[in-house]
Amino acid sequence: METAPKPKKSRTKRFFLTLFLFILILLAGIFSFLYWGIYDEGIRAGTVVRVSKKGIVFKTYEGQLNLESFGALKGTSTFAETFDFSVELAEPDVVRELEAVALSGERVNLHYIKRYAKFPWRGKTLYFIREVERTGERSFQEDQPN
Repeated sequence: METAPKPKKSRTKRFFLTLFLFILILLAGIFSFLYWGIYDEGIRAGTVVRVSKKGIVFKTYEGQLNLESFGALKGTSTFAETFDFSVELAEPDVVRELEAVALSGERVNLHYIKRYAKFPWRGKTLYFIREVERTGERSFQEDQPN
């Protein structure tokens, strides 16, 4: 008895199914890398100018840090060098701390991470604050004579 060869349709179907699964796994890997990958970690020092909850569909916490360049940019306004950042919704303690230092005018060190890509439900920037370190010092601008 001879066995009949497999039909060509099932072999083609299996090839395209394998190709589809490979592409799906590849796209999931790329998405995971872009979503959870960290490009940079660091610290920025200055005074928190604002912290707000923004968005129409996705509400995210956004803020701005005045870096106070200590005269490095002569003839510019006090807001010439700022650092825009976001805070993930899973960090309510960081948001409370940022709101407190924004109201007090205290200088802070912000520990941040930089992600590879922006997603609308995560934040408007690539920079996300992980920790607020209070220095106990007042703003540099408040010490300047008029």
